[in-house]
Amino acid sequence: MRIRSADPAGDAAACAAIYAPFVQSTAISFEDEAPDAAQMLERMANRYPWLVAEDGGQVVGFAYASRHRDRSAYRWAVDVAIYVDPQRQRRGLARALYEELFGLLSEQGFRVACAGITLPNDASVALHTKLGFQLVGVYRRIGWKLGAWHDVAWYQRPLMAAKTGPPREPGSA
Repeated sequence: MRIRSADPAGDAAACAAIYAPFVQSTAISFEDEAPDAAQMLERMANRYPWLVAEDGGQVVGFAYASRHRDRSAYRWAVDVAIYVDPQRQRRGLARALYEELFGLLSEQGFRVACAGITLPNDASVALHTKLGFQLVGVYRRIGWKLGAWHDVAWYQRPLMAAKTGPPREPGSA
C-alpha cells in the first residue's frame, strides 16, 4: 500500500467511485446524489490536502480536509473526512491516511481537525477515538436521509499544541 497526494485529474474518478456507495446506500454522507468525476475534481482543487491510498496501482481510499466554517477566526480549524473501499476496510488504511493527513495539516499551521460522524457508526467512532478525537457534541435529528432522521456526533482533535499569542497563518509551510 502507498499513500500519496491525490492527483485531481488522475484520481477524481476513482475517489468518486469509492464515495458513491456511501452516498447512495447509507446515511454516512448526507448528500442525495453522488458526485461524478468532474464534480469530485472540482472539490479536489482547493488549498486543503487530499490524499489517496493505492494498492497495486489502484486507488482504494482517500482522506481530505476542507474549510471548517466561513468566519475568519475559524481558519485554523479544518473538517476532515475519510472513505475507504468497503472491501479494503479494517486493514489500517484509514489510520494510515489520517495520520499522513494530520502531519500535512500540522505543517501547514492548522490547529484543530473536526469530524462529523452520522450515528450510529461504531466503526467510525472507534477509529476517530483511537486517533485522539474527542466528542464535543451531538446534533440531534439534524439530517433526513433514507426515510429517517439522523444524529451527527462532532469530534475534534488537536493537530498541534495551542500556544499563546497570534499563530502563523494556516496554509503556509
